[in-house]
Amino acid sequence: MEQRIDYKEIAPKSLKGLYELEKYVADSKLESSLIELVKLRASQINGCAYCIDMHTKDARQAGETEQRLYALSAWEESPFYTEKERAALRWTEALTRISENSVSDKLYKSVRLHLAEVDLTTLTMAIIVINSWNRLAISFRNIPGSYKPELVK
Repeated sequence: MEQRIDYKEIAPKSLKGLYELEKYVADSKLESSLIELVKLRASQINGCAYCIDMHTKDARQAGETEQRLYALSAWEESPFYTEKERAALRWTEALTRISENSVSDKLYKSVRLHLAEVDLTTLTMAIIVINSWNRLAISFRNIPGSYKPELVK
């Protein structure tokens, strides 16, 4: 497999909004491990190998365990996630598969039990941005395995 277009090189200005959204999410009070779980789960749903590789590495760096990473694709049947994480994953799946379902009032209310309005807004922005990155990486064939996480200082 070869990368089709190096969009970061060809059109760096086109990514400015995505990077600003990433910064907003990173600077929020949401736990980095929760953000990485959400990004990884959306990437699994979308079948983005590059982003699965990236966010598995970043999740490990954020302190995620192998057990929780391996079980993420079956999180509903796994006892390894908190109620807050389960709410975030339900929201992630609904928004990532938005063309297949509605984001119901029942779902919204169940998620709001675990996330304040500002946190739910931030979570939604994280889901929006990872779905955007997934579409770029899949369309232009980013090469899985090439991502190197930043060293934690």
